[in-house]
Amino acid sequence: LESRLSMGLVNSPMHNARIRVSSGNYVAARPVGVLDGIDFGHTGRVRRVDVGGIEKLLELGHIVLLPPLGYSPTGDAFNLSYEDVGGQVAAALQAEKLIMYTGNQGLLDDDSQLMRELSARQASDRLAAGMVHGHDGDLLRAACDACVRGVRRAHIISYADDGALLEELFTRDGSGTLVSSDNYEQIRQARVEDIGGILELIQPLEEQGVLVRRSREMLETEIGSFVVAERDGTIVGCAALYHYPDESAGELSCFAVDQAYRRAGRGDEILAMIEKLAKGQGIQRLFALTTQTEHWFRERGFQPSTVRELPGLKLASYNSQRNSKVFVKVLA
Repeated sequence: LESRLSMGLVNSPMHNARIRVSSGNYVAARPVGVLDGIDFGHTGRVRRVDVGGIEKLLELGHIVLLPPLGYSPTGDAFNLSYEDVGGQVAAALQAEKLIMYTGNQGLLDDDSQLMRELSARQASDRLAAGMVHGHDGDLLRAACDACVRGVRRAHIISYADDGALLEELFTRDGSGTLVSSDNYEQIRQARVEDIGGILELIQPLEEQGVLVRRSREMLETEIGSFVVAERDGTIVGCAALYHYPDESAGELSCFAVDQAYRRAGRGDEILAMIEKLAKGQGIQRLFALTTQTEHWFRERGFQPSTVRELPGLKLASYNSQRNSKVFVKVLA
């Protein structure tokens, strides 16, 4: 890998790249020891990760390459599994994602069908029930452990499928298996106890004129229409879906994400949740009114429309003084 990343031939994509690759004793290990009477010798497990040393290299623009090896204070070297190294390092660095490769498309169920998405809790239940074995079990265990320790998402994808990484990261369904944290952060239906967090989130946007003002009483009556993004007990995003069944239309409203979390894809995740709910309710057209986020909606498939195209009830309550622009997305 180091030699590949050091290539720089003329007329090649790597010409003058000058990528700096660093590796070293950043992973401390301990021996597995004797299990069921078998001495595993120099096979080990990750004991500690030198987070400070790795982060300094990352700040310098280096790629940090960690082989499946670990070292002990006694001067011994231990052979480690790459799943153990990847999962432990991702958790130690509080990485957003952990990506692991396997020979299959991802993890397969008992019917040899791809399991596209599992929560950390579901993954743990499958492991406890002995439903996943061998190398797949090692991969799922590493993914589950990383998510429990704060990594938002772990992806298990194929090294044999060309383009698998791009498809996994940039398409909605992905190409492999996604394991996601279900206690650290989740997007879910809103509950009455979320009202305080929603009000705190939307108040600054209401003061700026980005959102229409909503009272606590209004939120109490409409809370069933809301979804929220919750991170470690704090509401960091919300949106509402209002259904107009006579016209098979729905309105995406009160869409807000905490400023500190706007560049991590949470808006896209909330939108995906709203679209999923809308399809389940038979909504064919999803529309949104906005004064300041036109380009965000257009980049996600919403097309400009006119006020006259709004459902009748919404048209009757349209505030012409705000002069909000209308965008519509047809749901397949």
